[in-house]
Amino acid sequence: MDVESDNLQSNRQFKTLILTDLCDSVTLVERIGDTAAADLFRRLDTQVLQLLQRWNGRLIDRSDGMFLLFDVPVDGLGFALDYVDELDALGRELKLPLQARVGVHVGYVLSWLNSEEAVAAGAKSLEVEGLAKPMAARLMALARPGQILMSSAAESMMRSGQRELGDRGTNLQWKSHGRWRFKGMPTGHEVFEVGRKGRAPLRMPTGSAKARRELPLWRRPVALMAEVALVVALAVTAWVMVRPEPAIAFAERDWVVLADVVNGTNETVFDASIRQAIMLGLDQSKYVNVLSEGKIRESLELAKKPADSQLERSLAVDVAVREGARAVLLPMVTQQGAGYRIAIGLVAPDSDTVVRTYYAVASSTDKMTAAVDNVVGQLRGGLGESVAELQRSVPLARASTSSLRALRSYALAEIAIGQRRFEEARTLYQTALEIDPEFALAYAGLAKLYARTGDMQPAREQLKKALALQSQLPHRERLYLKAWQAELEPGGWPLEDWRVLATLYPDSFAGLSNTSWYLFQDNRFGEAEAYARAATVPQDHLRVYPMVQLGQIQIALNQPERAQETLKQAHELGGGRGVDDAGIDALVAMRRYEEAEQVLAGLDGGGESLQGLMSLRARLLVAADRGDCRAMHDALRSDQTKPTVTYQKIHLQLQHVVAGVVCDEASDVKLSSIAATLSVVLRQADDPAWRDYNLQMLGLIYLAQRQGQDALASRLLRENREVFESQRSPVIAKWYRLVQAMERLQEGRADAAIAILQPLLDGSEPLQVHVLLLKAYRLQGDAAGADRQQQWLIAHRGRAIGELMAMQLLQPLNVHDVAKAAPAINAGAP
Repeated sequence: MDVESDNLQSNRQFKTLILTDLCDSVTLVERIGDTAAADLFRRLDTQVLQLLQRWNGRLIDRSDGMFLLFDVPVDGLGFALDYVDELDALGRELKLPLQARVGVHVGYVLSWLNSEEAVAAGAKSLEVEGLAKPMAARLMALARPGQILMSSAAESMMRSGQRELGDRGTNLQWKSHGRWRFKGMPTGHEVFEVGRKGRAPLRMPTGSAKARRELPLWRRPVALMAEVALVVALAVTAWVMVRPEPAIAFAERDWVVLADVVNGTNETVFDASIRQAIMLGLDQSKYVNVLSEGKIRESLELAKKPADSQLERSLAVDVAVREGARAVLLPMVTQQGAGYRIAIGLVAPDSDTVVRTYYAVASSTDKMTAAVDNVVGQLRGGLGESVAELQRSVPLARASTSSLRALRSYALAEIAIGQRRFEEARTLYQTALEIDPEFALAYAGLAKLYARTGDMQPAREQLKKALALQSQLPHRERLYLKAWQAELEPGGWPLEDWRVLATLYPDSFAGLSNTSWYLFQDNRFGEAEAYARAATVPQDHLRVYPMVQLGQIQIALNQPERAQETLKQAHELGGGRGVDDAGIDALVAMRRYEEAEQVLAGLDGGGESLQGLMSLRARLLVAADRGDCRAMHDALRSDQTKPTVTYQKIHLQLQHVVAGVVCDEASDVKLSSIAATLSVVLRQADDPAWRDYNLQMLGLIYLAQRQGQDALASRLLRENREVFESQRSPVIAKWYRLVQAMERLQEGRADAAIAILQPLLDGSEPLQVHVLLLKAYRLQGDAAGADRQQQWLIAHRGRAIGELMAMQLLQPLNVHDVAKAAPAINAGAP
């Protein structure tokens, strides 16, 4: 690969892309003149720059419109909303028609700097390209004036984070405009709109030669059907325009499934025309969203039904249960004397019973339009009250099985394994397989369960059974199995497998959550945050876990106030369980020690071993950040945790060593004894904790180096070199280079240490890299270099707390080293 390709690859980042276009700008200039237009555009530029500062965005290019990038999706949402509002306000002030089209997408882009010669010749300083850019451009071109359109990927990330906008996030309305085909793109994309209530168009975009709405065959009637449908549609549209909205309003719209028409007449023209009229009538409803054709096709595929299946009542109920829809709408037309009776039944998915029926009668064929108008009017007027009476539900897990009973058992197993109720999960997975022996994801669930409990051979056997069925699975589930295959591979790093799943299927919560987890481990906090946030939506029944993860990431990003709010929500969602130690991290990040001590007083210092270790970690963090060595020793002496798992036993012993390094005291635990245990397990590549053991050994080597036990550190580094180099984990690779650099530093070879560490400086380097660089520059007498490292350490206090390395083993040492850098700055030390 050439140098240019390397540079492009190194600048591949996940961004939120926004493209805008000022509507009718040429006409505007002709109307007000060049001078007034120049003044107007300068004023707009000033407002845009202010918005970019408010929402942390970057302007990449501008002409009549703009191309902008944002690191955080919700910041992009805030900018788009404020930009449309400010443009509207300025237009009213100047009595000019100022409106913009806005397209929003999220995805990966490549960026590179143009040469000075190119910039001097008129090129932009920064170029940004990638497949995400044309998608944002297509959305912008499709939008009406004043309309913000976005992809489904952007909608899922932004909608889940809108509460972070505060007051700006109130009165937002979200609307799906169905699936659209864009020129040059192989597949259709669902398009969403967002806007402030009473201001946004919230109307179907107008298609063009480059964008057309994707319609299934049953919505493309022949000429006679089209004529009848058009008459009905015009009547419904006219009714929508003149009829006042009902008084009842809900904060959040529910989803419903619209079944195919049950036609009890000989008039086949009614099959398409009546369903189309109902869809048009519901398009502007304040109470419900109709589940899109794309979602219905996906659900049918998971139920192992043909995508063009007739959506009769039982199948519509099946879809509603799988997707967590609130109701099924069942349209019916029957002969009544010489006329017709048109009815829409409201069906509760959980009981498959009709809870309410709306109907109208047409005395003859030419009265059908008025009858459809009548029944749709009743439906729109009553939906708010009727839907409110139905029980809320959440979507079941997305998995291919023809049996709802098997799917429910699988969904309960997924919840149980997430809450570490392993025996219960095992029984539920097995029950699902008894109901449906070809349920591939239930086999994968058992594989996941065995891997969690350390039984790798049966884990691989169960995964093999799942893989044997993959030829009959949808692409989404094949990707899921591939990711788990990578998970079970010794020395593997399945990030890209999970990321592909999350990118292609943004509603795959396993893909989103696991992608975030691996990015988080690798200190790629900005990327991790977007994926974690997307997994915290109500549709994810395990969202408490990515929510806690999101809070931890926000701590690492120096956003402790945001983290505290996120963790508070997770605490409430989880019934007050399992997030207290992360909450202490947020309080320490804000230096609110007294509150942290109060939370510590309520933590269990023993009991379940993992929770006990997390409680001890939190106690050591508070003490280390306050520089209180006595409190650290007291925490270790009073700890009652008695872990039985080897990994946790080693972690507890290493925590004693960390306290000794922080307090510059000899530890009562011998590193050589811990090293002997680790050396044995590192030769057991089949152990599910093998990657973690590698990090523990690297942490031990680093602690030995910090204690001055250079001979032990060098021996362990030499003995385990092949093991470290066989790993694909970038975290292990970075720590391997870090301890090598420390070895050079201990030898007095500062230049060699710096040469090893410099290539790691891509924003994901461990905090201790900067601690070593600080020492190296001081050893060289480079005051400016040392000052840069001190400043970096002080600016990244959140990272000192948030880094995950080996279950946050070095967290007390990180905060200690950051605290040491601060006084040196204040004292003007080199």
